[in-house]
Amino acid sequence: MASLRDIKTRINSTKKTSQITKAMEMTSAAKWNRGVLNAKSFVPYMEKIQEVTASIALGTGGAVHPMLTHRPVKKTGYIVITSDRGLAGAFNSNVIRRVYQTIQSRHKSKDEFAIIAIGRIGRDFFVKRGYNVALEIIGVHDQPNFQDIKDITSTTVGMFADGTFDELNIYYSHYVSAISQEVTEKKLLPLTDITPANTHKLASYEFEPDAEAILEVLLPQYAESLIYGALLDSKASEHAARMTAMRNATDNAHELIRNYTLSYNRARQAAITQEITEIVGGASALE
Repeated sequence: MASLRDIKTRINSTKKTSQITKAMEMTSAAKWNRGVLNAKSFVPYMEKIQEVTASIALGTGGAVHPMLTHRPVKKTGYIVITSDRGLAGAFNSNVIRRVYQTIQSRHKSKDEFAIIAIGRIGRDFFVKRGYNVALEIIGVHDQPNFQDIKDITSTTVGMFADGTFDELNIYYSHYVSAISQEVTEKKLLPLTDITPANTHKLASYEFEPDAEAILEVLLPQYAESLIYGALLDSKASEHAARMTAMRNATDNAHELIRNYTLSYNRARQAAITQEITEIVGGASALE
C-alpha cells in the first residue's frame, strides 16, 4: 500500500498536469474558433473558381488539357496532411492509417508511389518505413496563409504536369464539428469533378485569347487552391481534436485527484486509528 507521502505526491503531480491540459485546451479553443472561420471563409472563393473553371472548360464544348485528361497510372502521388505535434487524440493516426491501408491494397512496389507530406507526424511515419517522401513541409503556421505552402503546392502540381506522377490523391481530416472529424480522400489530379452541382447556373464569360490559354493558367491555380482548402480544413480539425483531447485529459486528471484524495483520507484515517489503538494498548499495559 502506498504511503501518505506517495499519495500526496501523486495528488500534487496530477494537479499540475491538469493545469497544463486545461491551459492547452483553452489555447486550442481559441485556435479552433479562428481555424473554423478561416476554413469557412475560403469556401466562397473555392466555389467561384470552380464555377469559372467549369464555365470555361464546359462552355467550349469540353476543352482538352493535360490536367483534365486521364492517362495510364504508372506512379501515384499521395498528399498526406497531418500535424507537427501530437496530443490530438486520433487526429493523426486516423489519416495515417487510411493512407497506409490504401497503399498496402493498391501497390506491390514502393516504386509505384511517393508521399508528399505536410506535417511532421506523417513525414516521420513514412520515413521510418522506408517510403519515398518526395516532398515535405513542416512547421506550417496554426493559421496558415497561402504563401506558407505556395512552393510545395506549385511543385506538386508541376510534378503531375511534367509526368512524374500520373495521379495525385490527397488525404486529410475534414472538419464536421468540434467533436467530429472525418478522414477524407480526394483525387486531386487529374481534375475529374469540376462541374458544380447547379450546372444550369453557370455564367457565360467572354475571354481571350482562347480557352486553352486561360485554362493553362487557371487549372494549376485551381489545383493549388484545393490543397490549400484541404489544409485549412485539416487545421480546423486539428485544433478541435486537440481541444477535445485536452478536455478529456483534464476530466481524467480530476477523476484521478478525487480517487487519490479518497485513498489519502482512508490511509490517514487508518493511520490515526492505528495510533489511537497503540496508545490505548500502551496505557492498558501500564495498568
